[in-house]
Amino acid sequence: MSKESLPGIFSISGKLWLILLMVQLSNMLFGMTITIANVVLPQIRGTMSASQDEVSWAITLNLVAAAVATPLTGWLAGRLGWRKLMFGTILGFTLASLFCGLALNLESLILFRIGQGLFGAPIMPLGQAIILSSFPKHLQPTAIVLWGVGAVFGPVVGPIVGSLMAEIYDWRAAFFIIVPAGIVTLICTWFALSGPVHREKTRFDWPGFIALSIAIIALQLIFDRGHRLDWFDSNIIIGLTFIGCLAFWIFIFHCFYSSTPFINLGIFLDKNFTIGTFIAFVMGTLAFTGLVLFPSLLHDLRGYPDSAIGILLAARGLGNWLAFFVIIPLTRLIPRTSLASGLLLQALASYAMAQFDVNLTSFDILWSNILLGFGQSIAFTPMTMLAFTTLPKERITEGATIFTLMRNFGSSIFISFAVLVLLRTTSQNYSNISEKISVFSGGRELLPLPSFWSLDNLSGLSQLSNEVHRQASMIGYINSFHLMAFAALAAVPLVAFMTHSQTKNNNE
Repeated sequence: MSKESLPGIFSISGKLWLILLMVQLSNMLFGMTITIANVVLPQIRGTMSASQDEVSWAITLNLVAAAVATPLTGWLAGRLGWRKLMFGTILGFTLASLFCGLALNLESLILFRIGQGLFGAPIMPLGQAIILSSFPKHLQPTAIVLWGVGAVFGPVVGPIVGSLMAEIYDWRAAFFIIVPAGIVTLICTWFALSGPVHREKTRFDWPGFIALSIAIIALQLIFDRGHRLDWFDSNIIIGLTFIGCLAFWIFIFHCFYSSTPFINLGIFLDKNFTIGTFIAFVMGTLAFTGLVLFPSLLHDLRGYPDSAIGILLAARGLGNWLAFFVIIPLTRLIPRTSLASGLLLQALASYAMAQFDVNLTSFDILWSNILLGFGQSIAFTPMTMLAFTTLPKERITEGATIFTLMRNFGSSIFISFAVLVLLRTTSQNYSNISEKISVFSGGRELLPLPSFWSLDNLSGLSQLSNEVHRQASMIGYINSFHLMAFAALAAVPLVAFMTHSQTKNNNE
């Protein structure tokens, strides 16, 4: 490799810098909205007089809408071109954010959150495709790292901005703050993609798309509502399972027999892309689960205010930034080692979180989230480069769509699964601990209790019950963190099967 071809930040032209700024801003906006609603849910629940179960749809249906709409990116890009699609996407996303802040009831808020998911879905895969197609090979690692600033920083900025705006004003301000940033991104998009745009009109496999959408929605609803409806004792869950399996079979049938399949399964013959997509699914499971679990853990079990929670979770952003100092040379020289190391660091951070107890400190939250963020950034760029390095250029947009779909789907499914583990094990451990704290235990297992936990009066029983639930909940969170660690660790061996196309200056 010659010196002229080495990646360098100073060799990026002004036009490419503008493209980078555009995709960074759009990524950050989309990432913010995924997590910004988590910290304002208590205020929304109070304002809308809704239950916890009802208000959770504002999170779930946003993720489902994003997962369903993501596969449309490749077809829309071919029909409309990059400029029109990105501009229309960001415009719709910004308006949906504005209407979220103006929502008069829970139903309208959920509807506009679905709009955010639908319009925001193409942002990440389209931005990734634009980066990989616009930059030469030797600058792609640098571009992906800079693009990743928005991709990984948005979900961290979201809780901070949301909690501060909700504390100073109210929950509506958390959505209004997205609007001016969206306008700036629209301006950047208009000028960054102002050149000639190649468009290719192709037939669209609507049966395949509808079937895949139904299968995704059914699976998400099964995971999200199964625990509340007692799984297959519910006719609703049985019906969703049947519909989801039938829809998935129709989707596979169309992929094999349609002349213009919605997703050409031949793309999975590329070994690097297939393995990289699966690892992206695992990375998706780790991306937002902690950001969903920690706010409730710190608020309910430790009594942290919302603003403090947002600042503590920003530690992951610090870990992301620290990785940017080393990720470019690591990706260029030892991408597989970097990817494996990033997954191992995420497994280690998740395992450390699983060692927390109910007396965890702010320092515990800080260092574990810094390590998790560092591992995510160390793994993300080489994962993307290895997945696309052997893929033909004309299939990059399609590949980026599938890649992002699996990452988003991994996030939504794993969040539901982690919350399921939390709720189920909390309930089980509450029952197990309660059995030991009883006057009928004969005193063999019951230690002397403080006076305010007396079993002889209602006040003491109430306080003791709250403490038992607190300890049982902590065990539930620990089990969810163990699940995160296992997911990251299970993906590490797959890295060995990926190939690095560059043979020169390859130290692996």
